[in-house]
Formats: sequence, structure tokens, C-alpha cells
Amino acid sequence: MDIALLIKSIAGLVVVLGILIVFFLFSPGSNKKKKVQTKKKSYTQATKEKPKHELKDLLAVIRNKSSTTEELAEALEAMIKYHGKIHPKLGLRAHPDFDIYSEVILRICRHPNTNKDIIVKFDKELEKLNPEYKREINDSLSKGLNSRGF
Repeated sequence: MDIALLIKSIAGLVVVLGILIVFFLFSPGSNKKKKVQTKKKSYTQATKEKPKHELKDLLAVIRNKSSTTEELAEALEAMIKYHGKIHPKLGLRAHPDFDIYSEVILRICRHPNTNKDIIVKFDKELEKLNPEYKREINDSLSKGLNSRGF
């Protein structure tokens, strides 16, 4: 008799728990809160743009041949501002991250929408922030300018 009572009690508690779960999921107040939250999220996401200051985003603008002169200048300014400092040299060798900056110099020299002001400004600011890389920066600039084919 005790086991039958125990089983009936457990079954009753499971039924009550099921009813409470149904009321919790389908209560009228929770639907309004969910709708308001989704509206706020979609509203804030539509108006808020993430600034593109990551290195991969800036490199994508520089690599894009259809980038305008203004976009190119903005990307290079952001690169100097947020990623201008190169890691120190490893003895006499340049740090492996310098290859990224060497590629940027080559690409801005070859870019169809670049001009001398953009190239000179980037070169001077990069040399100012990294005086120990002055020779490597000048070598990359010479290679880039020579590869233009004028």
C-alpha cells in the first residue's frame, strides 16, 4: 500500500510540474517581453555599425583594387593609429609581422587609386613609429615604386 501511494504522489507531482511548465511557456506577459526585447535588439543592430579597425578589415580595403582614394587614406590612417607599432627586431632580422607592413607598402604603391601624398604620409608615419625598421621600410618602398612600371 505504501508503494502505491508513493507512485501516485510522484505521478501527481509530475502532472503539476507539467502544468506549471505550460503556464510558464505560454503566459501572456512573457510574450510581450520577448517581443519588446527582439524589437530593441533589431533596432540597435540596424543603426549601430561596428568600426572596422581590425587588421584583416584594413587589409581587405587596401587589397581591393576598386577602393577609392578616400577609403584607402582612411584605412592607412587607421592602420597607423591602431596597428602602427611593429614588434621589435629579433637580433638583426625583422620580426615576422613586418611582412604584413611590407605587403601594405607594396600594395599601396601599386594601387590604381593611390597618390604620392598617401604613400609619403604612410611611409613617414610608419618610420616615425618604428625607427629601427627604417631601412626595411625604405627597401619595401623602393620595391613597390619600382614595380609600378612607369
